[in-house]
Amino acid sequence: MTKQLSILTVLILLVSCKEIKEVGIRQQPNIIFIMADDLGWQDVGFMGSKWFETPHLDKLASESLVFKEAYMYPTCSPSRAALLTGRQSFRTGIYNVPVLERGDNQSNIFSRWTVGQEHPVYAQPLNKAGYSLIHLGKWHIVGPNPQQETNYPFTKPLKQPANGTIDWVAHHKTEAIQQFYPIGKGFHENVGGTWWGDPARGYQKGYQSESGGYTAPFKNPFIEDKENDEWLTDRLTDETIAFIDRNKEKPFFVNLHFYAPHRPSKIRNQKSLEKFLAKAADTITGQGEKNRQEIAAYATMIASIDENVQRIITYLDQHNLRENTLIIFTSDNGYNVLQSANKRLRGAKGQIYEGGLRVPAFVNWPGNIKAGINKTPISGLDYFPTFLELAGITNYQKTLDGHSLVPLLKCENFEERSLFWHIASTYKDPPCSIIRKGKWKLIQFLNSEKIELYNLEVDLKESKNLVEIEKEVAKNLLSELTKWRKENQVPLPPKSQLPF
Repeated sequence: MTKQLSILTVLILLVSCKEIKEVGIRQQPNIIFIMADDLGWQDVGFMGSKWFETPHLDKLASESLVFKEAYMYPTCSPSRAALLTGRQSFRTGIYNVPVLERGDNQSNIFSRWTVGQEHPVYAQPLNKAGYSLIHLGKWHIVGPNPQQETNYPFTKPLKQPANGTIDWVAHHKTEAIQQFYPIGKGFHENVGGTWWGDPARGYQKGYQSESGGYTAPFKNPFIEDKENDEWLTDRLTDETIAFIDRNKEKPFFVNLHFYAPHRPSKIRNQKSLEKFLAKAADTITGQGEKNRQEIAAYATMIASIDENVQRIITYLDQHNLRENTLIIFTSDNGYNVLQSANKRLRGAKGQIYEGGLRVPAFVNWPGNIKAGINKTPISGLDYFPTFLELAGITNYQKTLDGHSLVPLLKCENFEERSLFWHIASTYKDPPCSIIRKGKWKLIQFLNSEKIELYNLEVDLKESKNLVEIEKEVAKNLLSELTKWRKENQVPLPPKSQLPF
């Protein structure tokens, strides 16, 4: 019986894929790209959480193509720079969040904060192709002092103003600095996007403030206060729906990058908090076992994201927009270890292991994309070329490091390729390069030249370094990684003794 069901499932999948291919994917669909901040790989139900509650996202995922092996960088700055430009960190010079970097300028190449004008973001070609575009929420690819980022490489990590400081605002609203903001990079509107990485920066007490920037007033100079403001995630969704309503007669692109559930973990409402506080822990992932108050508050923030995504879906359904609107949901990096847990993975946000790199992801487009689960490893670099192909843009000339995912969405062959990371500065782990190919993942530390090799198919926890056992595999992967660095002239910290 099981075998018969398996065969039936395959036949259904093949028929569905055939139908998708015959119908084809329409060009210039509306696109809504939703990205949470610090949402872990299994901090949602559709990726396996039994503790966090995301019923609306789970339902949407059941109608979507879910990518089980989606990757970003381990921190937000390089993830967002790679996502928006489609370019690797060594091209933009953004390897980590600058204020988190540690060590000296011999062991590190300290990061830029601002993505320069030589690196277009996907909004620019989409704008030229006729899309109406809005960015909402976290931007974080402009620094607080872009004019100080000219003498590169830096001798020290970049700094940021103190919490609650507003003396930078007037300068950032000038044309000179707005060129690095969403409006200067192709978006028609910007709601809440600025240099900071979390909304608490608007308050002098930061994380310790009662609001944390999540409850009104938000104190974000790029969000105009409104009388009915209560909760930041709600407000960003309100603005999303209003924008769609204004632009639904032509192709639109919504870049909805929620600040949530990034720390500080703020309680959405008391009833929701009490539900999670009373809930039994999941001993498999460890979710709910420790830091109960923190993780319960974090859970209420995730529940709020879930509810607000459903608000957008409801609007699309009510206005007959769903059938020509592609929706992507993902996160910018792994979970913050202070907020969540996952005993299935090694590491968390800021770390180069799977807990820091893997993120939840799905693509939804009823009638155009077959629902199911895909285990092809994908990267945040892949979204830019995907958007270009969906929009029918064939004349983009700038270098892109990812591959369009449209063949996967159309049930077509997708050539196996290696994924690469280059992190030339220190946050939680020393500088390194990484290659992921098939079931294998190899890490080479740039200063010590130490190598780690893991078989992710049988050891997702990355508990056993196989470099001395699978010597031929390690040799081949290291050769490919070295060749990649050489061909792309990838910079190494001064201390590194590696030739490439």
